[in-house]
Amino acid sequence: MQSYTIHLIRHGLTEGNLLGQYIGSTDSSLCKEGIAELKKLKQNYDYPKAQAYFCSPLKRCKETMKILYPEAKPILIRDLREISFGEWEGKTAKELAAKDPHFAEWMESGKAYTPEGGESGGIFMQRTCLAFEKIVNGMLRSGTTSAVIVAHGGSLMSILSTYGLPRAKFYDWMTQSGCGYTMQVIPGLWMRSMVAEVCETIPPREKADPDDISRQIINAAREAADEAFGEKDKQKEDSQKETPETPKKDS
Repeated sequence: MQSYTIHLIRHGLTEGNLLGQYIGSTDSSLCKEGIAELKKLKQNYDYPKAQAYFCSPLKRCKETMKILYPEAKPILIRDLREISFGEWEGKTAKELAAKDPHFAEWMESGKAYTPEGGESGGIFMQRTCLAFEKIVNGMLRSGTTSAVIVAHGGSLMSILSTYGLPRAKFYDWMTQSGCGYTMQVIPGLWMRSMVAEVCETIPPREKADPDDISRQIINAAREAADEAFGEKDKQKEDSQKETPETPKKDS
């Protein structure tokens, strides 16, 4: 049976990433460190080619696509953009903890909270996953057997935690800049259960550089996520693993 391959790649570093800021809807460009890191990755690793290329419309993703795939003419998918943090945009956790009591409460309790002027996590997950479903279903209809998606950390974690096998929590799918995962879509399994096998990392684990600056940022972010959320929602997450839900369409 024909299978379909989708490569999910996170954009390169921005100045906000280096500063530890919440950068979602802000249309930031890559920083010089991010550009250098992507060029190093491209030099050391052959990124997988594809028949179709899809990209978030924000600058950091388009610039990443241009560096990694200079010949590609990507289709821009608006709903692959990162979540909007509203009033938290451009601020660090330290700044927010000192000024916004809601942020401290959110970090301590792990409960869902939408910053003023921001986008709720539920709506973000819904639009991102629906965008991914449209890409997959379009590939199945057209016979396009391979695709590359360049998007944001939050977008990729939403997709992987919803559709990826083996099952894993949202923050377990956090990845370095310029890196990601390859998914294998088997039509029968997708049509029946809307899941896909995560079969490889990008680049393969044995070729990853443990000293990359983005790896250091990811490790710090993962530690912060574990501290903030830890086992608070373990029971809920275990239930979701047993009975995965597909995001519903907006009414």
